Amino acid sequence: MSEKQKKRLIRIIKWIILLGTLMVFAKITEDIFANEIFLFDEVIYQNISYFMNDIATVFFKIVTNLGSAITIGAVCVGSILFLKNKNYSKYIILNTILITVFNQVLKNIIQRPRPTEHRIINEIGYSFPSGHSMVSMAFYGFIIYLVYKNVENKKIKYIVCTILTVLILFIGISRIYLGVHYASDVIGGFCFSIAYLIAYTNLIRNRVTQRKE
Repeated sequence: MSEKQKKRLIRIIKWIILLGTLMVFAKITEDIFANEIFLFDEVIYQNISYFMNDIATVFFKIVTNLGSAITIGAVCVGSILFLKNKNYSKYIILNTILITVFNQVLKNIIQRPRPTEHRIINEIGYSFPSGHSMVSMAFYGFIIYLVYKNVENKKIKYIVCTILTVLILFIGISRIYLGVHYASDVIGGFCFSIAYLIAYTNLIRNRVTQRKE
């Protein structure tokens, strides 16, 4: 397969993923508006108490804070102060603002109440889509994209990308464990942000990569 064919195949796969994740998000949203009950939400939410213990609770409280507005805001400020390439900082901040706005708009349109059982921490606002999950996927996902495209050392590249991927997943799990979101809130947030990231990175890729794709 030629390089041109590989690039074309990658583009096709990206758009398949974009459409697929948007379809999942739309389906969950449709079911919420129809007041349908998600069986897997009930199963996960009712049985998660069996896995609760003091160590896990402390762990997930720490993890969930890594997806908070304070932590992500601090990283954005740090990017301005410490990154030599200010284009990176600019697009990291723009990305964070855009996904936060999308999340708040969607929450206020859909207006799904938060779960009320097994609540370990208190949160205000609506439940779907999960803000921590949605913003973390877009924020850390974009950093993964920057690292993958611009870091030449493969060992460092794959270690950082793997760590951030695991972090995103655990932030989503933490929201369910701490009792402030249903599993479908997290899945919906992840799906929307994956589709959003594909579109966002395609729009700005030539401005934040050191080499051509």
